[in-house]
Amino acid sequence: MIPSALEHVQEIAGRSHRVAVFLDYDGTLTPIVCQPENAWLSDSMRQALRELAVRARVAILSGRDLDDVRRRVDIDSIVYGGSHGFDIAGPGGLRRQMATEFLPGLDVVEKELHQGLDGIPGARVERKRFSVAAHYRNVDENDVPKVEQAVGEVATRNRELRRINGKKVYELLPAIDWDKGKAMLWLLEMLGLKRENVRPIYIGDDRTDEDAFRALQQSGIGILVSEQSQPTAARYALKDPHEVEDFLRELAAHLAA
Repeated sequence: MIPSALEHVQEIAGRSHRVAVFLDYDGTLTPIVCQPENAWLSDSMRQALRELAVRARVAILSGRDLDDVRRRVDIDSIVYGGSHGFDIAGPGGLRRQMATEFLPGLDVVEKELHQGLDGIPGARVERKRFSVAAHYRNVDENDVPKVEQAVGEVATRNRELRRINGKKVYELLPAIDWDKGKAMLWLLEMLGLKRENVRPIYIGDDRTDEDAFRALQQSGIGILVSEQSQPTAARYALKDPHEVEDFLRELAAHLAA
């Protein structure tokens, strides 16, 4: 069992008191809910992010569309990365989009997934700009193999895309060498944060966040949000979004001191 980040705030922040904090959204800043559109940021979490953003660079890297996550968080001073870092925007005109040439292919895949999943109760296809997700959180357990088979068949026909597995979701996105870890490293470079006295911290709960944890193993801190012990490249853990909020508040207070 890896140690709790709440018990090691000072150690995580490091001696320089300069940090850059990267966060996932669903399952990290908000609880996982049955319908993704109902995952709204609480006022207290938004305030914790605001307080931290005064003291540190803050970025949110989400599987959600850029505009969606930006609307839900609604803090102008932080950086947003939508579609697992394929679509990035931030203050001062910061902007990067990856793999726009794949958009027509994603249109085709969206139609194919609808055809494959529309007969499975509870299955849901969600089109994002740079990916297509097949949600099965509300699918009967006996029907989950049908979802996996349908997604697998679509993926086999569309080799220019790759499949990633999240929490109760399969997602198809461009098969290029880009993920949350690479997006985070690019942001550190672009924001002038690849210096010895800046400590990058990444907080996330899903398999896609492991790419970022691995990217920071030599130069920063990964924090897994999970109530269960599981294999991870993260060095610390927080149980749930409530503990994430407590950690962000304690980190901001430590940086202020």
